[in-house]
Amino acid sequence: MRLRSLGVVLAALAALLALPAVHAPVAQAADTLLSQGKAATASSEENAGTAAGNAVDGNTGTRWSSGFTDDQWLQVDLGATAQVNQVVLNWETAYGKDYKVQISADGSSWTDLQSVTAGDGGTDTLTVSGQGRYVRMLGVHRATQWGYSLWEFQVFGTTTGTPPVQGGGDLGPNVIVVDPSTPNLQAKFDSVFAQQESAQFGTGRYQFLLKPGTYNGINAQIGFYTGISGLGLNPDDTQINGDVTVDAGWFNGNATQNFWRSAENFAITPSNGTDRWAVAQAAPFRRIHVKGGLNLAPNGYGWASGGYIADSKIDGTVGPYSQQQWYTRDSSVGGWTNGVWNMTFSGVQGAPATDFATGSYTTLDNTPVSREKPFLYLDGSAYKVFVPAKRTNARGVSWPANAGTSIPLDQFYVVKPGATAATINQALAQGLNLLFTPGIYHLNQTINVTRANTVVLGLGLATLVPDNGVDAMHVADVDGVKLAGFLIDAGTVNSDTLLRIGDPGSTADHSANPTSMQDVFVRIGGAGPGLATNSVVVNSNNVIIDHTWLWRADHGSGVGWDTNRADYGLRVNGNDVLATGLFVEHFNKYDVYWNGERGRTIFFQNEKAYDAPNAAAITHDGVVGYAAYKVADTVTTHEAWGLGSYCNYTADPSIVQSNGFQVPTGSGIKMHDLLVISLGGMGQYAHVVNTTGSPTSGTSTTPSKVVQFP
Repeated sequence: MRLRSLGVVLAALAALLALPAVHAPVAQAADTLLSQGKAATASSEENAGTAAGNAVDGNTGTRWSSGFTDDQWLQVDLGATAQVNQVVLNWETAYGKDYKVQISADGSSWTDLQSVTAGDGGTDTLTVSGQGRYVRMLGVHRATQWGYSLWEFQVFGTTTGTPPVQGGGDLGPNVIVVDPSTPNLQAKFDSVFAQQESAQFGTGRYQFLLKPGTYNGINAQIGFYTGISGLGLNPDDTQINGDVTVDAGWFNGNATQNFWRSAENFAITPSNGTDRWAVAQAAPFRRIHVKGGLNLAPNGYGWASGGYIADSKIDGTVGPYSQQQWYTRDSSVGGWTNGVWNMTFSGVQGAPATDFATGSYTTLDNTPVSREKPFLYLDGSAYKVFVPAKRTNARGVSWPANAGTSIPLDQFYVVKPGATAATINQALAQGLNLLFTPGIYHLNQTINVTRANTVVLGLGLATLVPDNGVDAMHVADVDGVKLAGFLIDAGTVNSDTLLRIGDPGSTADHSANPTSMQDVFVRIGGAGPGLATNSVVVNSNNVIIDHTWLWRADHGSGVGWDTNRADYGLRVNGNDVLATGLFVEHFNKYDVYWNGERGRTIFFQNEKAYDAPNAAAITHDGVVGYAAYKVADTVTTHEAWGLGSYCNYTADPSIVQSNGFQVPTGSGIKMHDLLVISLGGMGQYAHVVNTTGSPTSGTSTTPSKVVQFP
């Protein structure tokens, strides 16, 4: 908190007493105060008592104040397009000497309404003219050694008269709600599976929601872009006596492309004692009670490349068999049979002990910070979304205790196919959360999430496609946003950043209530040409990245070194960011570039870009190949466990990548259980991390490991 000298305070008080009373400004009669009570964000906040919203609360006894630098801003979202005619700034002692008032239609491209130079503080009443939805004060130079501080920031004008977006309603055409008495229930599962089994790049999107009760004799086979979830508050509220199955018959017994599907929040008693869930990336298995065993391999034990389990209880043994890698978090298992390369556990009761030096296991007793994914459930006949509470040093499942909060569906805009980005943003500005029902949503403007604690939840792998080079989604540097359960598919015109969490230069501490992204996936190419310089950029501090697959496509339509170019998968600039279950593959440059302090990763899976045309195309700074996981040279503290990078340089198998991992060597850098692998001899690694670790060689896919670095 800023501490001012007594002399400064007394001088300011004397000056105020000598002035005539200042009354609230009155706008011209035709104008309305549009900004009061609307969502406000800022580049920074001096402390918890000087939040951005204080400047638009109508109370001249509360204020927003910024950090102590010139380049600060305060922004208000009016909620709809408006004709803005007047802006009033009621400055506190720390005022702006030089600043601009700007307007924007989308919150990213700004037009100056007025520039103020040599300001003298007090109340500035500015006559302006412009149309837009967002208005901001952009600081250029401060008048004091402190930041900028506003008692009130008022925007006057007239709105277009757009009616408010309504919350709640039905769940749309692609959500299939069933109960144990639903006629022809098996036929419903079979019909969707027949359409989705091999539709890897298809347009179908479906979500099965099972009301609480007992379902007998069901075999729900889960194909692409299909989710299956129970609607009870606890998994045991929805009992399935049968199977929920993923297999790989469509791909000749090869499960390495069983992507984009999910299972959540039910109990299952498998018909033969063991359920089969043979998946690859982007196929979460959450909050499930398996009353038996779980087989993660396809029938015939063909290739498999997964996967992720969280908040689940498996009474029997989990058999990964042919699975190359797997991450399990905050769960319990009756046993774990084997592993191929990288099996990582955190907070898992019954997990095997670490044996990475000779085997494949990396085990942490607890997960440092976690918060389970929000989920839809029925409270009687009313739909609600349950938002689990943050856990620290978690071990085992979060249920049935269920710490957290419930949000009624009428506080969500239920987004259905055909909805526009403008309507989505209007709903957010009104204070609604978002529930994306299954579908594909083309966006002609960026979705702007500016309110703390907003929930953005997708069903059935709802897919966002940014058009004309816009970014898909920006999240402001605010507390507790929850992003979960959707896919961002890059458009044909290059986007700078598909998902941005926090504004550049964000500094606020969100440790008490972090923003999280869970089962949020990114795809560049595969369904057609796609371009994005960055997939995900995290600028906010304390963000939890819990299970993501960021994928520059190596197969499908629109695939080529430049056709689906994407330089970076994940860029982390915020401090104290934690990634649990990080899958990032095939980017043209760094798959992960970590620039924030005190970052932590528990489990990382990577393949380098198959289509690098030659060594010269990926040589930089005298190094051949961009590391899969790069920690910036300036970082002093970073720790990671259970990391693997694989190369498969099919375009030029002679490439020898310098290393899989590149990190600084200070005492605060701690890397545990790393490996690199040449897949069939298609390219090699010279080292594992920096210049440490034996080179790979030959075609045997034998890992080269480093147990501890440095």
